[in-house]
Amino acid sequence: MEPRDATGDVLGNTATGDAIGDVPVGYSVAGYRISGLIGAGAWGRVYAGCSEADGSRVAVKVLPPGRLTPGQRRTLAELTRREIRFSRRADHPQLIRTLAVVTLRDPGRPALDGAVALVMERAERSLQQLLQDAEPGRPLPRAGPMLAELCTGLAHMHGRGWVHGDLKPGNVLLMADGGVRLADFGLTTELEGTHAYVPPLGSLDHVPPEWWSQRSGPRGIQLRPGADVWAFGVLAHQMLTGGLHPFLGATARARGLAAQAYARGVTPLRLDERLPAGWRALIADCLAVDQAVRPEAGRLAARLWALQSPPPRRWNRIGRLVTVALLAAAPAAGWAGLPGRVSPPPPAAPVAGALPPDADVPTALREPIDRAARACPEPEISPAFLAALLKAESGFDPAAARPETQEYGIAMWTPSVFKAWAQDGDGDGRKDYMSAPDAIITMGNYVCWLDQQLKRRGTGGDLHGLVAAGYRTSDKTVADAGGVPERVRPHVDLVLRYLAQYGG
Repeated sequence: MEPRDATGDVLGNTATGDAIGDVPVGYSVAGYRISGLIGAGAWGRVYAGCSEADGSRVAVKVLPPGRLTPGQRRTLAELTRREIRFSRRADHPQLIRTLAVVTLRDPGRPALDGAVALVMERAERSLQQLLQDAEPGRPLPRAGPMLAELCTGLAHMHGRGWVHGDLKPGNVLLMADGGVRLADFGLTTELEGTHAYVPPLGSLDHVPPEWWSQRSGPRGIQLRPGADVWAFGVLAHQMLTGGLHPFLGATARARGLAAQAYARGVTPLRLDERLPAGWRALIADCLAVDQAVRPEAGRLAARLWALQSPPPRRWNRIGRLVTVALLAAAPAAGWAGLPGRVSPPPPAAPVAGALPPDADVPTALREPIDRAARACPEPEISPAFLAALLKAESGFDPAAARPETQEYGIAMWTPSVFKAWAQDGDGDGRKDYMSAPDAIITMGNYVCWLDQQLKRRGTGGDLHGLVAAGYRTSDKTVADAGGVPERVRPHVDLVLRYLAQYGG
């Protein structure tokens, strides 16, 4: 009888080649064939694999059932339940996607029989590997945009009522397209009021000071979302300084002790002196001793995106375009071009899909449209495409409303859908679908995800049209239809007509 998972799906176990760890090369897990070991941790192993259907690359995390003490088995079972529960609900471009969760049934291999396997998106490498190769004192390439993307994913988690609980370089993955994903949800848990409860585990040099003072009760250690913000501050310092930790120490425990000394007021906070002022302030806010005053992830993400934007410009009295900011003195080597420290810019390269100057897009909307497009790595999500979507949806009317379908604002958001994806686009600390910047930045994030989903599903057709259809319906509806559903064809044609007018 063929092995099956808990839902009855055949798992298959034909293996060829030598064993790598516990899972042999060629072993098949839920339609994905193992090709080698990527890495191992205290609780499980991660293997490289590929789809037997289309050859797409995946990572398979295997959590073994045996060779553990009773206490370890209980902890592993709890971590597994947490990871599965969150992975099945996670749905955001900056969160690693879990494609399948199965229980292996293979009596012929006792080391695998009963193991849980999670099939996930496969990354190129981890941030930890990137930091190991970095030059101390120099920021990582694209450090600013990567931090902004990462914080956007963290804000989404917090907005949905989850705390990650183990944010560190090893749990930040770098994808082939240059994007970042937050991964490893074994300590991720839902908030109960203001707190969440996690096992007394985690990276000692990324946990906040309150972690050390909390007693572990029957349900674990109490944490708030501010614990993730503290860890993000440590991570930001590392990314902007080539791996330097804000608290000195030769080991993780020593760095944790240094953080405790800072929290008690014994030592001051000493951030790397090469950090630009804007980044120093942001990291210092994340590392506030009082977790109640640490910024919320949503507000932090808005500040991060603002640091990516060029300084505001205006025309002076004699008609020349000038930058309304004082240019800093010549930047230290390695910092030129990093957001937060302004240096005289080279001639700007044309942006793909940029809006032509004479387009009928209101001036006030151009900046958030451009910012939303730049935040997405997918080439289809250009300023011209977002403008075409907005014109088709509302005619650029921030007060547009269709009460009969519960759609409101310039991007015609349904409030419940907006809440799941909401971002603060204007930096006022609120997320309002009737705010044009909020609605536009959120639209950019959502259609970026739609684009990626439709590519993953292999849905054929023009991606601009497919994404426009998905925005009106859903990615599943478009995939099930095998293209643009007929009922939204007139709307999609309108979007494509506007896109052509804007030069997209």
